Amino acid sequence: MKVIVIGGGPAGMMAAISAREKGHKVILLEKMKSLGRKLLITGKGRCNITSSLGMEEFIKNTPGNGKFLYSCYQNYTNQDMIRFLKEQGLEVKEERGNRIFPVTDKSQDVLTCFTQKLKALQVEIRQETEVTKILVEQEGEVTCVRGVKTKQGEIKADKIIIATGGKSYPLTGSTGDGYELVQELGHTITEIKPSLVPLESYDRKMCQQLQGLSLRNVEIKLWDSEAQKEIYQDFGEMLFTHFGVSGPTILSSSAHLVRYGQVEEKCKKQTIQLQIDLKPALTQEKLEERILRDFGEIPNKQFKNGLDKLLPQKMIPIIIEKSGIPENKVINSITKEERKKLVILLKKFPVIIKGFRPIEEAIITSGGILVKEINPKTMQSKKVKGLYFAGEIIDVDSYTGGFNLQIAYSTGYTAGLLKE
Repeated sequence: MKVIVIGGGPAGMMAAISAREKGHKVILLEKMKSLGRKLLITGKGRCNITSSLGMEEFIKNTPGNGKFLYSCYQNYTNQDMIRFLKEQGLEVKEERGNRIFPVTDKSQDVLTCFTQKLKALQVEIRQETEVTKILVEQEGEVTCVRGVKTKQGEIKADKIIIATGGKSYPLTGSTGDGYELVQELGHTITEIKPSLVPLESYDRKMCQQLQGLSLRNVEIKLWDSEAQKEIYQDFGEMLFTHFGVSGPTILSSSAHLVRYGQVEEKCKKQTIQLQIDLKPALTQEKLEERILRDFGEIPNKQFKNGLDKLLPQKMIPIIIEKSGIPENKVINSITKEERKKLVILLKKFPVIIKGFRPIEEAIITSGGILVKEINPKTMQSKKVKGLYFAGEIIDVDSYTGGFNLQIAYSTGYTAGLLKE
C-alpha cells in the first residue's frame, strides 16, 4: 500500500516509521528544506523528549482533550520512545520535574535518531514539497483519499497521514496551512489560540525593572478577582521579562487561562491577577517570625537595608514601593500593621495580566481538528476514508514537561498503523 505522510516534524516522522515498519511504501513530504525544525528548538535546544510519569499522568497533564489520547498512549508510551532512542544509540537522563532529556543535551541528536531510522527503513523523503490539496474521490456514499496535489504535481496514494503541526513558531514551517487542507474536506477546526505562551502584564514598568530576574521555588496562582476564583496554581520557576512574565510555571498557567471563560474581556477589565508566593515554604505566621528575627539583628538600620537576606537585590526597591513603608524608616520603628502588610505582599505579590503574547511566540497551539471527527483508536478521519491525523494539528495540547512531544510520538505511531 502507498502511504503519504505530510509534515516532517516528530509526529510525521514517527508516522512514517510506523507505517514503513508495517511494510507499506511511504513517502514523507516536508515543505521546508529539512526535517524536524521545530524539534530542534524544543527545550531551549536540549529537547525535553518526554516525561518519566506514568501514562495516566499524561492525560491529567493534558487540559486540551486528554482523554481522547487514551488509546494512543497505550499504543506508544514514553518507555517505547526511550527504547526507540536507545536502539538508535542515544541514552537519556531524567531531570527535575520528571523531564527526560538526551544525555548529550542536544536536540539535534534526537532528530538524528529519527532521520537515521527513516533512512534505514528506506522511507522516501521529499523536502521543499508543499501540499496544496488533498485529492479525494467518491466510492458510493464514502469519500476516500486518492492522493495529494503539490506545487510540483500530483502524487497518488492509498492512505494519507496529515501531521502539519499548528501555528506556533511559523519560521519552523508551522504556519497553519494544514487547517485549510482539512477544512476543504469538511473537517471542523476549533478556535486557534496560543498555548504554553508567556503572559503580558499591565505592570509593564515594574516588569521591565525586574527583567531577567528568575524566581525559583515560588508558588504562582492565577486569580480572577471579579469571580473570586482560582484559575490555576503551580510551584516552580518563573521569569520576569520586558513585557510581563514567562518561565515553566507561567507557560503551564497559560494552557489553563486560554480555556478560561471570557478571558479576553476579563483581561481588559484587569481582573486576572498573577499572585506570586515568594516564600511558599513559610506560613504567614512563620514568615512574620523570620522578618522579626532579621529585623532584630539590625534594629537601627533603615528599612531599605533590612531585606537583603529575604529577597533578590533586584526585587527590593519594588517591594519597598509596594509595601508603603518609607525606605528610610528605621527598622525598630516599623509598626506591626506595616509588618503584616509586608508579609501579605511577600505571600501574594501581584502582577496584573493583560493577555497572551502572540501565537508566533507560543510553544504550541490550542485548537485544531475537532476530536469528535477523529477515531481515537486509529486516528482516522470519520469524514474521509484513508485520511489520518497526527500531532499538533489535532485539538489536543498539554503542559510543559515533554507531554506535547509524547502526543506527537503516540498519535504519529497510531496513525502509522493505518487501522480502519
